[in-house]
Parts: sequence; C-alpha cells; structure tokens
Amino acid sequence: MNEMMTMWAMFALLTVLAILFVVVPFLRKESILTLDHDANAERIDIYHQRLEELNQDLNSQRIEQTVHDESILELKQRLYHELSPEKQLNSRGNNRIFALTGVAFTLAVSGVFYSFTGSQTQIENWYEAIDKLPEYGERAVMQQGEPLSQNELQAFALGLRTKLANSGDDAVAWMLLGRVAMSLNDYTMAKQAFDKALQMNPDNNNILVNYSQVLLVEGSETGMNQAASMLSKVLQSEPSNIDAISLLALIAYERKDWVEAKTAFEVLLSTMTDSDPRYSMISQRIAEIDGQLSDEKQQTIGEMTGPSLAVTVTLADNLTKSVPENATLFVFAKAIDGPKMPLAVEKLTDFNLPLMVTLDDSMAMMPNLKLSNFEQVVITARISVDNSVTISNGELEGQSEPITLTGSAQNHTVEISHVITSTGS
Repeated sequence: MNEMMTMWAMFALLTVLAILFVVVPFLRKESILTLDHDANAERIDIYHQRLEELNQDLNSQRIEQTVHDESILELKQRLYHELSPEKQLNSRGNNRIFALTGVAFTLAVSGVFYSFTGSQTQIENWYEAIDKLPEYGERAVMQQGEPLSQNELQAFALGLRTKLANSGDDAVAWMLLGRVAMSLNDYTMAKQAFDKALQMNPDNNNILVNYSQVLLVEGSETGMNQAASMLSKVLQSEPSNIDAISLLALIAYERKDWVEAKTAFEVLLSTMTDSDPRYSMISQRIAEIDGQLSDEKQQTIGEMTGPSLAVTVTLADNLTKSVPENATLFVFAKAIDGPKMPLAVEKLTDFNLPLMVTLDDSMAMMPNLKLSNFEQVVITARISVDNSVTISNGELEGQSEPITLTGSAQNHTVEISHVITSTGS
C-alpha cells in the first residue's frame, strides 16, 4: 500500500508542476505591473501647470504657435507614458482569467488523456499482487484455501517477477515462478524460470523434475532427450523418486521404447494400491505395451528368414564355484564342415546361468558366413576370463552334439561342463 501512495503522490507532484508551468508566466507579468494613485495625480497636476504656462507664453508672444502646438503634443505623450501602468489596470484581471483557464485546461486534458491511455487498473492490480503474494504462496504451495483462479495465477506470477526484480535471485522463487508459468501454459517463461533456478541450484531434484515436465510437454526430440538426461540424474541420487520414474515412463512410451516403458510403469504400479485411481490406468497402459511387444515379436519372427537356434545354457553343479569374477559368456555356432570363424555369436558380460540366447543369421560376422549357408553346426558356450573368444587355461566350456539345421526355429541345450586346461580338455 505504501508503494501505491507513493505513486499517487508522484502523480500529484507532476500535476502541480504542470499547473505552475502554465500559471507562472501570468503571475510574473502581473508582479511587474504596479499602480501608485498619488503619483499619477501629481503627474496630471504637473501636466495642467505646464499646459497653462505654454498658453501664457503664447499669449504673451514669447513662443510661436508652432512651438506651442509641438510642446503640447510632447507634453501629452510624456503624460501618456508616465500613466501607462494605470492603463494596464484592466489587464490584471485578464491575467487571472487566463491563468485559471490554463489550469482548468491542463487538468481536463490530462484527465481525459490518462483515462484513455493510462494503466491505472493494471497498476492497481500490480500493487495488489505484491500485497497478496504471501497469500497466493500459501494457497498454491501449501494447498491452503481455495485453489488459485486463472486471474490469481497471473497475479501471482506478476508478484513473483516483481519480488525477483526487487530482491535479487532466489532459486525457490524462480522454481515457483516456473510452476506457475506451467499452470498458465506459458512454457517459454517456465523454461526461463527453471533455467535460472538450475543455475543457482543445479542438483535440486525438484527443479530437475519440474523442468523435465516442461520439456516433455513441449514435445521436441531435443527437449525429450534433455528431459531424459535430467531424470536419469535425479534417479542416480534418488532411485525411488516416483515423479522421475513417471516422466521417464512417459518419455519411453512416446519413443515407443516398449521394454523400458513397461519396466517403469511396473515400478509405478508396485507403489500403488488397487484403490488408487491411477492403478487401473497404469494397468491398462502395461497391457497395451504387452500387446505392442507381442506384435513386434510376431513381426520379427515373420520377417526372419533362415534357421534360428534357441540355446539354453546351463552350468554343471560341480563348476558353480569355478566361475571367475568379471567373466564374459560367449555362445556361438560353428560349421562342422567349414571355416573356424563362428557363424553367429552372442556375447554377455552380465549374466546368470541358466539363461537362453537365440542365434540366427542376423548375428553373422561376415555376409557369406551365416547359419543358412551350412547344413550342420556345433554350438559352444564358453565362460571367458579375459573378455576374448580365444581359448585360455581355466575357462569353462560346453558343447552340443552336431546339429542339423532345418531352416526354422530349433531349441537346444548346452551345458558348461568342464574346465579348459593346457591340453584343451
């Protein structure tokens, strides 16, 4: 309210200055004009005395008629000039009228001009927004009282911008302004606000999650990549952050990354009860993703040509403790009558046995060396200690019997049953 009073005081001061600008010239002119009645009476007496003297001089023929007439004319002119302040007597009243007219005209023009071009309503709303900023904050952040209306959200944003302009940068205020801008669908202002907040507090998970939401709504590929990076950062420090997981699920869904989307939605579902209104929606979304995965699998099978070997790899019980740390599992097929180079290879650095892998023509190391070009193969499963397919002492291995390829999907099991020694057995 103090700011409002200051504003109107400034308006009043400007009005006074404008009135003085109009009135002062008239007042200054009047101050110069003075009137002395006694002095004017003396001048008139002197005029009559001098006129009588001139008539006497003419009658006594001391001056000629021409000189007499010229002297009278000069005498009248001198009296006229000496009495000039008295002749200005009526102009004194006129000056006051002009001054009052100028004041009225100035006030009228100023009032009409301001009523059409002024922003008095907006200014009043601005100061009202500043005064109500704490109240808006409680209703928006603390969820106290009625939710903010659209007009109140706009006023809240205006109050926050004013606070930031007057008080300097405040990460919390910038984040709050970003959230208000999101509610107003002003995503440009929201991004600018969150950028400011992140500059001051780059590791704040709340800012990162809210900023990611803006980028996700924006929908650009660059924005979604940036959002995914921010959310990954959040989950590194807070793996159970539900908001981050939700947004990552939506990003994966938009990208049609069905496996990642399903995993994220299943995590969300595990945090809810059946009574949660979101439970049904997320369950439906997971069912939809399962359908997409099934369709993709069928499409892949339909497009796949040539033989396919589904290999189940197991480990003999007596070798369970012999698996080295940081081991690598290689599963590959070699032709019985053909080159030594594998026809299909699967390499796994993170595995738990038993497991299943699929070998097919898509895994060929060279275009002319693939399963469909040979009739019989042997499948080898080897646990390597040095991340290389080359045989080394101490590695674990198992092989299948010779397999005749049929050109369609086949299932086989390979048991890793022995340790490779220097003799190769």
